[in-house]
Amino acid sequence: MRKYLLALLGACCLSFLQAQPRTDKFLKELIYKGASPSLQHILQHPDSFRYQLIYTQINRDARNVPHFRHYYLNVDADRYFNPASTVKLPIALLALEKLHELRIPGLTGHTPMLTDSSWSGQVTVHTDSTAENLLPSIYHYIKRIFLISDNDAYNRLYEFVGQQEIHERLWEKGYRRARIVRRFMPLNEEQNRHTNAIRFVDNGNSIYEQPAAVSTLQFDYSKPVTIGQGYLDKDDKLVPLPMDFTRHNKLPLEDLQQMLQSVIFPASVPARQRFNIDAADYHFLYQYMSQYPSETAWPKYDTAEYFDSYTKFFLFKGAGHRIPSYLRDFNKTGWSYGFLTDAAYIVDFKHGLEFMLTGNVYVNRDGILNDNKYEYEDDGYPFFRDVGKIIYEYELHRKRAHEPDLQSFRIRYGE
Repeated sequence: MRKYLLALLGACCLSFLQAQPRTDKFLKELIYKGASPSLQHILQHPDSFRYQLIYTQINRDARNVPHFRHYYLNVDADRYFNPASTVKLPIALLALEKLHELRIPGLTGHTPMLTDSSWSGQVTVHTDSTAENLLPSIYHYIKRIFLISDNDAYNRLYEFVGQQEIHERLWEKGYRRARIVRRFMPLNEEQNRHTNAIRFVDNGNSIYEQPAAVSTLQFDYSKPVTIGQGYLDKDDKLVPLPMDFTRHNKLPLEDLQQMLQSVIFPASVPARQRFNIDAADYHFLYQYMSQYPSETAWPKYDTAEYFDSYTKFFLFKGAGHRIPSYLRDFNKTGWSYGFLTDAAYIVDFKHGLEFMLTGNVYVNRDGILNDNKYEYEDDGYPFFRDVGKIIYEYELHRKRAHEPDLQSFRIRYGE
């Protein structure tokens, strides 16, 4: 009996230890030491702000091969955060991978892609006013995703890949905790399972036709996820209960960091974890992951609204924060329901430094969700700016055995 109790106690203790957020002393001390009073306030309330942070240090060897060391602060895959638009990163990568593996002559990222309505709630899209030729395409959708985090562009690529194929491909790559089951449209669970028929055409001739599809996958919703004290329903009426996120999209921070690393440094991850795309696709991704709306002719954006740091949270976010020309940020952000997330690879060509930061924070003082009253400006964006500044200052003074050759990330912008 005593052995049984000891074993049970040991199992309980192990479970408790495993449930603790992952924190490295080095990163905690570094962030706390440089924190402003507002950042200190957030750091001292991890349960309220639900923040998580991964700092990836990059060291090059004599052959310029990068080596990585990850440091964690309060990282917990079981602590849910709404990934919002960060799910657009894997969807864009999967769309390119699918296009590449179709291997159909004449079918490229520039080929016009026409989306038909095939099920309840679906939309027909045969034109794109933001494109120079007024026609939608996979490449143009991806441009819109990274330049301003466009929702419609994501919806069309979600439909091209298909809900079932999204998960089968991500699971094969080891991302079994990822769940991307929703478009950013007012659709129910069954409608999101169904994806549209799609045609690729060239001068009126059909190159490839994809039939409508339906996902038959069953997802594990056995662990309820609720957040907040109340929420506004579709009629803007207050429901005095926590909001249920159990069946929402899910993308743990560690998975998001690995997806970004697999794009920026594909050789650094196992072969099965890489996305099957070619060199032209990588160059295209690097350009639009780091390009600003002001540098883009198609689409043409109002830069008063879509300023250069519009989707650049770490170090830069804010209309008044000019980004120096020698800095570039290859990233994907997301913001929704009070959650802010950024996965970034930041390069300083002037000082020869590089690092990755992936993090999220939750800012919602009144605990009411879906009311568009979140402290993004007061707490959220300053969190990313302050954390980014601390890591950047550390990197400026950190000694390296070999200075990195960053020429492969120098890009000619303006298209």
